Amino acid sequence: MGHDETMRDRVVVVTGGGTGIGRATAEQFAQAGAWVIAVGRRSAPLEDTAQSSDKVVPIPIDVLSEEDLDRLIQFIERRWARIDALINNAGMFKQIPLGNIDSETISSIFATNVIGPSMMCQAALPLLKATQGSIVNLSSAFGHKAAPMISHYAASKAAIEQLTRCWALELAPYRVRVNAIAPGPTETDILSQSGLLSWQIETIKNEESKQVPLGRRGNPHEIAKWIVHLANPSATWITGQVISVDGGLSATLSHAPSREDERGDQFSY
Repeated sequence: MGHDETMRDRVVVVTGGGTGIGRATAEQFAQAGAWVIAVGRRSAPLEDTAQSSDKVVPIPIDVLSEEDLDRLIQFIERRWARIDALINNAGMFKQIPLGNIDSETISSIFATNVIGPSMMCQAALPLLKATQGSIVNLSSAFGHKAAPMISHYAASKAAIEQLTRCWALELAPYRVRVNAIAPGPTETDILSQSGLLSWQIETIKNEESKQVPLGRRGNPHEIAKWIVHLANPSATWITGQVISVDGGLSATLSHAPSREDERGDQFSY
């Protein structure tokens, strides 16, 4: 397919489509002419995303529920009978020192960041094979860069990067491409949803901006552009790749942890 290939009337599923990178991605796919199924657990943010275009269809589901996934795939089969791209964007961030971690928190991080995308891929696979479609997973700079206090989040993203490479090889005979985007610190609400206090979030943002070589945090639309590009049928010769969109962060050295303060708080660097 030529480089002028667009996404017109192709069908794209975006998880975590209600906020941040997911919302920006849904909007950009719709602008490129695709039908976008924006999924997530919370209905209101999905409805907000759908306000941006009549090509965005909001469907509130829990991707960890087999019943919900069956319902989603049946809806897509009835309405379009195809999936051209699956964007596994939904994610969960937690910053917790190892001494405070518990099995429930570890389970929830891996359920959202690893099991959810895996089950979404499995459910969508027959329709993706039929279109020789594309999967784009969302990793993080911390999928391949170490930092204190976020060990399990980072490990879950490292898992996504290896899943991306393995799935790319497994699905290559079906011409289904699998890649990942690894954003650096980006202006989304993932920090506020992680349970951190507002002063902690501001401290993290300031620290992160200092550590990024380009001197700032990213914005969701900068990440979304690369997701849309990787999913475009014109990107026919790229699979099994993790592409960093992070202002140069992953090119820097990992930083040694600084001393915890008396509250036991610690930040991403």
